[in-house]
Amino acid sequence: MKKFKIRNVKIQKVDPAQLDDRMLLINLYLTQGLVLFIGLIILFFQKRNPLSVLKFPESPEFLYWGAGLAGIMLLIDLLLSKFVLEEALDDGGINELLFRSRPLWHIVLISLLVAICEELLFRGAIQHGIGPYWTSILFAVIHVRYLKHWLPTGWVFASSYGLGFIYVQTGTLWAPILCHFLIDLISGLAIKYRRET
Repeated sequence: MKKFKIRNVKIQKVDPAQLDDRMLLINLYLTQGLVLFIGLIILFFQKRNPLSVLKFPESPEFLYWGAGLAGIMLLIDLLLSKFVLEEALDDGGINELLFRSRPLWHIVLISLLVAICEELLFRGAIQHGIGPYWTSILFAVIHVRYLKHWLPTGWVFASSYGLGFIYVQTGTLWAPILCHFLIDLISGLAIKYRRET
């Protein structure tokens, strides 16, 4: 039996044009499954119940925080797209591939899945242990497709910090989940229905 050696693992940059739709979706769902699994493991070691972390709030206050921050973030994103060169905001074309030809129900499903899995891990588990600042650095680093440009990396960090802030203010994970969901959904719909000029 051959021995596994970590130094033999090669990480290669993948051109989005090389990904077909099936492979892109498999990658998305596997990644989100891994994010959810890691989040649950961290919660287990923190001796916290995922059901209580995801307990739905009785007060509608989280709606204002989540929708309000989403509105602010989408407005800033719109301003950035108007006044900053497109190359500086380039994500490598992944979002375009993911949402351009996706049916509406699937965009909603992807947005909800990503919001719940990522917020459970980052705000629900990691932020509980290391706080919003370091969590936001980690969040920016895992969005590796943005790292080649400082502006989107900074924007992902600021967005993550905002999500952490509304989690602290509301005491419920549903505020950042709602915000994350709305941003992904509206961005996905904008990509799907954008007219080419």
